[in-house]
Amino acid sequence: MLLLPGMAKADIWAYVDAQGVTHFSNQALDARYRLFFRGSSFDTQRDAMPRQAGQAGPGLKVDAASAGAAAKLAGYFANSNQYKQVRTHVERTAQSTGLDHELLKALIATESGFAAHAVSPKGAVGLMQLMPDTAQRFGVRADKDRTVAQKLTDPATNLQAGARYLQYLMGLFPGRLDLVLAAYNAGENAVKRFGQAIPPYQETQNYVRTVLALYEQLAPGAAQNHGRAAVPGRTPAVTGRVRMELPGSQPAADLSNTPSFLP
Repeated sequence: MLLLPGMAKADIWAYVDAQGVTHFSNQALDARYRLFFRGSSFDTQRDAMPRQAGQAGPGLKVDAASAGAAAKLAGYFANSNQYKQVRTHVERTAQSTGLDHELLKALIATESGFAAHAVSPKGAVGLMQLMPDTAQRFGVRADKDRTVAQKLTDPATNLQAGARYLQYLMGLFPGRLDLVLAAYNAGENAVKRFGQAIPPYQETQNYVRTVLALYEQLAPGAAQNHGRAAVPGRTPAVTGRVRMELPGSQPAADLSNTPSFLP
């Protein structure tokens, strides 16, 4: 739930394609999408206040609806075959690095949908979608048998390098999870170039929103505890696609009943 000027909302929409892959978005991109869960609405002018007992964060009350949405998302992760295959690696990485397990889940879901062999058009590889050059900065080395890109398809290798990169960014932008995520998506130099702010790239703006929305549902209040300021300027129009993919056991037709997912 990225703090934006005015009213913000963290609805998540989804559809399951013919291959059983679930596509998530922060808006209904076409007629296939159904509302997966409805996030809380809040006005940052009105509701941005210190966290209090009974609240998940500024203006985000922990009510039955938000608790139900969090439970549904957690259940969805738990039932994803792709997630189950790498769950132990994710948990071990969180334990060994001290990173929040739910933050890792939200980021990996957005990056790769837990597909260990995912490769982006730009050449980012694996669970945390690392570029080989970035992975080399954080300890991944080619050998006579495998390139860096090939090594990044190994969940343990990918997660350790990605976690080290995430920790590095947290050191660069302390207390600003929004900037950390923006840097992870667009590069730390882009964040610096725009004056320690989220770059005005639609993909990056949407990426930050998506990760934070998922993180907030998986761990209510956790994103606020990292601290983040409002994105300057007006809320941009959301037209670019932001997607996370989770292999699902349900056929596409089953999501026609998605309204039952609503809290």
